[in-house]
Amino acid sequence: MSYVEAAASSAQLQTLSSTFATLGQDLAQSAPAGFQSVLAQMQAALTSINGTPTAAAAASATTPQTGTSALLSASGLFGPGSTTPTTDTASGTGATVVADATKYLGVPYVWGGTSPSGFDCSGLVQYVYQQVGVALPRTSQEQANVGTPVASVADAQPGDLVFFAGSDGTAASPGHVGIYIGNGQMIDAPHTGTSVQIQAVGTPTAIRRIVPTAATPTLSAAATDSTLPANLGVPASLAPLFESVGQAEGVSPALLAAVAKQESGFQPAAVSGAGAEGLMQLMPATAAGLGVNPFDPTQAVEGAAVLLRGYLNSYGGSVPLALAAYNAGPGAVAAYGGVPPYAQTQNYVASITSMLGQDPT
Repeated sequence: MSYVEAAASSAQLQTLSSTFATLGQDLAQSAPAGFQSVLAQMQAALTSINGTPTAAAAASATTPQTGTSALLSASGLFGPGSTTPTTDTASGTGATVVADATKYLGVPYVWGGTSPSGFDCSGLVQYVYQQVGVALPRTSQEQANVGTPVASVADAQPGDLVFFAGSDGTAASPGHVGIYIGNGQMIDAPHTGTSVQIQAVGTPTAIRRIVPTAATPTLSAAATDSTLPANLGVPASLAPLFESVGQAEGVSPALLAAVAKQESGFQPAAVSGAGAEGLMQLMPATAAGLGVNPFDPTQAVEGAAVLLRGYLNSYGGSVPLALAAYNAGPGAVAAYGGVPPYAQTQNYVASITSMLGQDPT
């Protein structure tokens, strides 16, 4: 067994891969000729261990490359070197990017991390875009050269990338990147000791648009009416909260109120057997990723509105699918191509849509 094969079969491989991922194309440009053969051996070792080539290797088979660039792509240790993203326009929209990014709220920050077990800032961006059919380079410096520029935060749309100056303090070499989600907020993996979360954008040094954004969904009158239906029985102390948050976040106040009624019976201190907390029954990791206290009614409703807005955008305004994702997770909705066949989820969707006077299908 060669040294490369031994390393590839040990825990050191993860560390090595993470280290290579952070170096990006700089290493490719400065690598000595002999290093190319090392990368070739590493790819062979990875293939023999995993049984199949890495996803990056499979992708490179359809894009002819030569020299060091080809070996780096085949190794699966670096993101694509091109500054032109490969986009599946059928699935790659700003709305779907945001909806997918919310799945990873609470995932811990890991330097060099590129998977749901741990992300760094550019690793999160690359992974989320990959899920919607868009291939991006690995580092924030490379990602800052992709797409088209956006003039300001006022012009930003959900799914745009927001960049911040690097350690040298210049915009030319951004050291951090996040995904804009609207209303002056972004999803990002900030730094060691934190997790993927939602926070204020602040003042980015650059903004880039990678994919088009989806049109704001048009819901039925029952779902968009800002007057809370009497049948919901919303407590007078909470009605203004649902109205104000719904209008601020672009989500039906009636939908927010119906979810709260179904989830907690309007009880801000509720805790479920599964550990969901507060008025909107957010799981602790989700609440932490959203940066909200689930037992604070205002923060809980704001967090739930962000999630529901992302789901509604992702599913073309479908209230049943958004509710199913809120209850069972977007992964279950994707797996079954609709409301999953779980009795609890189907009853949940049927109950809330009935409150709103909508068809659960």
